Amino acid sequence: MTANAQAQNDNWSEEAYAASASFVYSAKIVGKLLNSLDPKPTDKVLDVGCGDGKFTANFLPAIGSVLGIDSSASMIESANKDYASPKANFRVVDCRYLEKETSIVDGSWDKVISNAALHWILRDETTRMSTLRAIHGCLKLGGTYVFEMGGHGNVAEVKTALLYALVQQGISIEKARDTSPWFFPSDTWMRSALEEVGFNVENVELEYRPTKLTTDAEGGLKGWIRLMGAQFLEALPEDNRDAVVKEICDVLQTVVTRGEDGSQWLGYVRLRGIAKKI
Repeated sequence: MTANAQAQNDNWSEEAYAASASFVYSAKIVGKLLNSLDPKPTDKVLDVGCGDGKFTANFLPAIGSVLGIDSSASMIESANKDYASPKANFRVVDCRYLEKETSIVDGSWDKVISNAALHWILRDETTRMSTLRAIHGCLKLGGTYVFEMGGHGNVAEVKTALLYALVQQGISIEKARDTSPWFFPSDTWMRSALEEVGFNVENVELEYRPTKLTTDAEGGLKGWIRLMGAQFLEALPEDNRDAVVKEICDVLQTVVTRGEDGSQWLGYVRLRGIAKKI
């Protein structure tokens, strides 16, 4: 999912996401997170970083109502087009500043869920803790917060290749690092942060989960780099980006490709947690 800083270009679209990262909301991939949500027919759920709503659709039939929020206007438009109903609504919200949304941060939610979004939202160090405090403030006493995001070491091979590609283009390593749109914390960091804002943490865990890339003509490794690494590429002149993407794919070819069938896999590391407001 997205929920990236609104100050950045909105590079997201339902079509690009489906081509390059449809695995993010597949029931098989998100099964553990959905089990943690434990949806009930009376639940009022807030979905933070909902993207185009396809993940939300996994639990929508089992709950009372849901509000999905995301910073990408194009993704929210898709979510409303496909899934809006009397019990499902989707709104454009820059989740870095969730605490300003007083109609949401009102202590009325039974559950808050977030899938594959917090590593974008928490990238901004200046708003990191205030966002987590706002999520805590959304919940009723006894309410549950469940999440899954990129954890420490997530897609390390691609991130390394992107950083090095920028350095090869004359960008300093410091600026290249600052260009990264992701924050992949450890389980230790996340547990401490959640406890600091008042949560009772039931579980936080890291899982190494190699993930197969799509085989769509517009997806695969090239599509993933263009979509997920868009902010890296925006640091380069536009007429040079295609060549850099090709170079990155060439460097990673034997790293991510399995010889027996040619499938390509990235080293996803997922950080998953359950916390209660007490």
